[in-house]
Amino acid sequence: MMTLLLLLLFLCEAQSRVASKPNFVLLMADDFGIGDPGCYGNKTLRTPNIDRLARGGAKLTQHLAASPLCTPSRAAFMTGRYPVRSGVASQSQVGVFLFSASSGGLPPSEITFAKLLKDQGYSTALIGKWHLGISCHDRGDFCHHPTSHGFDYFHGLPLTNLRDCKPGEGSVFTRAFRLLVFVPLQLIAVALLTLAMLKWLRLCQAPPCVFLFLFLLAALLLGLLLGFLHYFRPLNCFLMRNRDVTQQPMSYDNLTQRLTADAARFLRRNAETPFLLVLSYLHVHTALFSSKDFAGKSQHGSYGDAAEEMDWSVGQILDVLDELKLANNTLVYFSSDQGAHVEEVTVKGEVQGGSNGIYKGGKANNWEGGIRVPGIFRWPGVIRAGLEIDEPTSNMDIFPTVAKLAGSPLPQDRVIDGRDLMPLLQGRAQRSEHEFLFHYCNFYLNAVRWHPPNSTSIWKAFFFTPKFSPEGANGCFPTHLCFCHGQYVTYHDPPLLFEISRDPRERNPLTPTSEPRFQEILEAMQEAAARHTRTLQDVPNQLSLGNLIWKPWLQLCCSSWGLSCQCDREDQDGRQSL
Repeated sequence: MMTLLLLLLFLCEAQSRVASKPNFVLLMADDFGIGDPGCYGNKTLRTPNIDRLARGGAKLTQHLAASPLCTPSRAAFMTGRYPVRSGVASQSQVGVFLFSASSGGLPPSEITFAKLLKDQGYSTALIGKWHLGISCHDRGDFCHHPTSHGFDYFHGLPLTNLRDCKPGEGSVFTRAFRLLVFVPLQLIAVALLTLAMLKWLRLCQAPPCVFLFLFLLAALLLGLLLGFLHYFRPLNCFLMRNRDVTQQPMSYDNLTQRLTADAARFLRRNAETPFLLVLSYLHVHTALFSSKDFAGKSQHGSYGDAAEEMDWSVGQILDVLDELKLANNTLVYFSSDQGAHVEEVTVKGEVQGGSNGIYKGGKANNWEGGIRVPGIFRWPGVIRAGLEIDEPTSNMDIFPTVAKLAGSPLPQDRVIDGRDLMPLLQGRAQRSEHEFLFHYCNFYLNAVRWHPPNSTSIWKAFFFTPKFSPEGANGCFPTHLCFCHGQYVTYHDPPLLFEISRDPRERNPLTPTSEPRFQEILEAMQEAAARHTRTLQDVPNQLSLGNLIWKPWLQLCCSSWGLSCQCDREDQDGRQSL
């Protein structure tokens, strides 16, 4: 009788907390693998605060990114919709924004969970990485900016952290340099030598203007390369506070501490009102960085140092919630935008990508290692501590979950692909509402996941798979990540079928011999894919070449001296403000 009474009291308290407007702290890592945190099995990378979060709430073991790349995954996270619906899905090899002065981004017509919560009276903030565009037509319209998508406050990096942002860390454009500069220079050199030899042998007398043209062309290519290398960092690697540039170029000194301190200040400012904080870490995307308190302290080199610094930041946020006595009324979520980048290896052989555990592949492909990410929810008194859920869930599910808890109706004029997770997290449902999930490689439908009703099986069918290189590798090392079409993939007819529930490593594709219902299963999945495709509408391609290229009239600069953008209005020692 006493046990029943206690259970009723717990349920009543949980219901009352759900009935009032909770706060939300959404923590998003970058390129952090499911095999990295201790709570997912890592024995050598120290993540005590992420582990603390998992012990106090629910750990999802089949939490899936809607895309294995930063920009489309974050668009899906913000909107609860497959990124192809908003046009944030590339049809070319470049699947993310690489320039701050690109005109593409999250369209103004899209509705984010921040917009919904702001309409419900929430204070909203995004601190850290955005990577969903800034402006559309001129540098002052800020049509893609976080403050145009429901965030009252933004402090962070509008683009993304790249190797080119940190001197001495190399470049993500190495392949482009080779194709667009070095190969043409070699051809020009061969042409000059050939003409000179023919002239010396008196076999051909090329006019001097031909030599002059070739020299000028070589000089132009070299000049463009040097200009790019000189200006890329200040023009693309900068911090903003709301719509003002505060540090250009960005300094990595105590950067995590500064952003964490600002997040803590936001929590303290809004302790008496409902709030939404999205803390979007730059860690652990390359270029890797960490402060002196963490540099050289981990067992995993610079990657481990960065991961452990991020874990420290998670702990700081949890401590502030405890200090303000807000933990019991705050839903905390931790995840990553996609799996670890397994091809991140320096020319010296240092591995700078994380671990995807037992799973195949990684960032930029839809093998489980690219899309299965950490998913942790904590809400004391509402979500049972120590819960583990192995049902298929998506980062798109945050949108409807947060909206419903905040008392906001979902938009009725568009398809929302996410599903409310609270029934699953509270134990009121034992199965995910996702019977089917669709895995896109940029614009292209790559695979389908099916969890049939009244079945424990989870099937996954690939229409194409990336060609890993070199042979036997677990990634596409020559191109630094895998591409989604053409010569870089192998198409499968019939689709390549796996039973993920039995073969999570995706080692043993099924055949009509090994699976008697092979044809029946594939037909159901192909019909689901066809139904899903019919729900898609033609929308402008935000990642088209025209939207990706650098446009000087969109360039933000904190000084008026041409492209020499230099300023620093940042507090360099965030630790004093925690």
